[in-house]
Amino acid sequence: MFTKMKKTLLGSTLGLLATLVVSLWTPSVQAETYTPEQKQQIEELKKTYPLTTCPVSGEKLDGDMGPAIDYLYTAKGTDGKETTRLVRFCCPSCLRKFKKDPAPTLKVLDDAAAKKGGAAAPTPSAMDGMKGV
Repeated sequence: MFTKMKKTLLGSTLGLLATLVVSLWTPSVQAETYTPEQKQQIEELKKTYPLTTCPVSGEKLDGDMGPAIDYLYTAKGTDGKETTRLVRFCCPSCLRKFKKDPAPTLKVLDDAAAKKGGAAAPTPSAMDGMKGV
């Protein structure tokens, strides 16, 4: 009986440990869930996106870090209208940093667009009520 209890306790402990390890390795930033219209908007915005690297870390997008994370950032402009722009990241960690303080990253995008001769300016939002989360 004692041996059976030890096996059960060992199995429970290992199961708990495995759950803890997986939860620590799982990024806390979940991928955004977008509607088909939003996914189409992302594909359109990718065509004029000014960077091939992550605006936070400088790592190559779709490189060693895996597929890029596409994020639709929505904010109110100075005119009070909502605008949406695409921001692409190399990993969940960079997305978390962006969400804490978007201004430096948006400046990197604007500077890159100015150098490229394009526009990374926000576009009027077709997604009323959607906020960058």
